[in-house]
Amino acid sequence: MPDFECRLKQYRQLKDLTQEQLAVQVGVRRETIMRLEKAQYNPSLKLAVDISRAVDAPIEDIFVFK
Repeated sequence: MPDFECRLKQYRQLKDLTQEQLAVQVGVRRETIMRLEKAQYNPSLKLAVDISRAVDAPIEDIFVFK
């Protein structure tokens, strides 16, 4: 599994969303958002697309694979 940097927290905060609010929007638990922000979890393609739409940013800007 490739290492990646997750910039979700910055984009989430720009949209003034809490982890809980974003989790509800994309249909996951808050813990999932927390793990994503710590780069401890690789999202599915569907979740990455849903998050990208929720924070209005390209997937490749949110999830940067090294």
